Amino acid sequence: MIKYIIRRFLIFIPTLLAISLLAFLISIYSPADPVEQLARSATSEGNTNSESSATEKIKNEIRKKLGLNLPVFYFSITTWADCDTLNKITSKAERENLTALTRKYGNWEEIQTYRSQIKQCLWEINKLETDTKKKEDLNAMRFITLTLLEASNEDIIYKKIQSLFRHASETEQHHLQHSVHALKEAFSSVKKKQKKWRNYLPSIAINGFNNQYHIWLFGDLFTGKNRHRDGVLRGDFGNSYSDNQPVIKKIKQTFFYSFVLVVISIVLAYVISIPLGIYSAYKTDTAFDNISSILVFMLFSLPSFFVGTWLLYYFANPDHFMWFPTGGVNDPAVFNQDWSFWKKTVHQSPYFVLPIITYTYSSFAFTSRIMKMSMLEVLGQDYIRTARAKGLSEYKVVTKHALKNAMLPMITMFANIFPAAVGGSVILETIFSIPGLGFEIYHAVISTDVPMIVAVFTITGFLTVIGYLFSDILYALIDPRIKHEN
Repeated sequence: MIKYIIRRFLIFIPTLLAISLLAFLISIYSPADPVEQLARSATSEGNTNSESSATEKIKNEIRKKLGLNLPVFYFSITTWADCDTLNKITSKAERENLTALTRKYGNWEEIQTYRSQIKQCLWEINKLETDTKKKEDLNAMRFITLTLLEASNEDIIYKKIQSLFRHASETEQHHLQHSVHALKEAFSSVKKKQKKWRNYLPSIAINGFNNQYHIWLFGDLFTGKNRHRDGVLRGDFGNSYSDNQPVIKKIKQTFFYSFVLVVISIVLAYVISIPLGIYSAYKTDTAFDNISSILVFMLFSLPSFFVGTWLLYYFANPDHFMWFPTGGVNDPAVFNQDWSFWKKTVHQSPYFVLPIITYTYSSFAFTSRIMKMSMLEVLGQDYIRTARAKGLSEYKVVTKHALKNAMLPMITMFANIFPAAVGGSVILETIFSIPGLGFEIYHAVISTDVPMIVAVFTITGFLTVIGYLFSDILYALIDPRIKHEN
């Protein structure tokens, strides 16, 4: 049995690595720019305006701290036209624009010159801030120059350059006019010296351990650097973009309530659905079976958010029945952390009744139908007829011979119940104002807190794999046809 468990675990290791890689790709290619988010956060803490905060120095420090100035993976498959140090550029939009220009023209050297000339124009415009009284023209020129860093369409680029030259002429800034003319020549050179054929020649670069994925997964292990990162494998998912708190700390603070709700709902669903499914299969096509099937299908068709809202409206409403609290997990006016476990449980129990009902009813409806179908299939097998022919009672036929084989689909379903319940908790915990993991995920999505989203995705994937491993072990214990000793 131990050998079997080890073999199954080894099989799941590639799956875990694939999950980690997918989670990392989500964090890399998410629409949110962590540098911009953390720069804005640092600005609000420093009581400075948002324009002065987003300086190149602050952004570079953030990128270096997050390791975003490093290559993405252990190796890079690019083309001859691509720049291998593009990840060192601070702005995400600017990197994407430079990539688009490279794909379009294929000559990074000329594109780099064109970008440097844009930076030169921007430097001269910022230098004019204390020399000119025409603030509107100055702001317009700065805006046009900044948008050039994110423009790849040829017509738009020429229109922006012409507009920039017109503003420079109106403000009589001759040095800036020369720089804008040089900028136009630089872009014309990009067009004239294009080398699109370089985009079709592959190039492979080996980046070693000092890359973003390795640091995200393993931390500083094997890198020879000291960034004070432990990596995902050691529970370090980085810091939240919303409040700069460690993600794993926030998950630990919110996981308990979600875990309690999910575990109780799973236990209740199985305790109710298994006997109901067995009895419905045994009494198939009877009045009990027909009525229970109708009720179960009605329950399964109702969305959980509707049921949760309906329960609150009728059973936590003074206009109807004020039997349960409207939300939360305790009454902060009287709750005391120093209470005994039993007293805390008694105090908090009413807060969990409606959420547990909402969690349980849909999975209970689904699992009872699965149990019934599985039991009907098993009861029609030859060995069941043989057991009945021997004169065994129906109780022994069902419990001793049919139940084990009928439980196999229920074991398979168990692997997906916990992750599905965590996903469903996003809506339910928001409805019932439960400070659990689902509630935290909701706020992470609203605030585009990518580290929190990626951490929950990774943990949920890990729990799914563990669930399948647990299912395989139960399969081997229940079904003697599965050989696990060799």
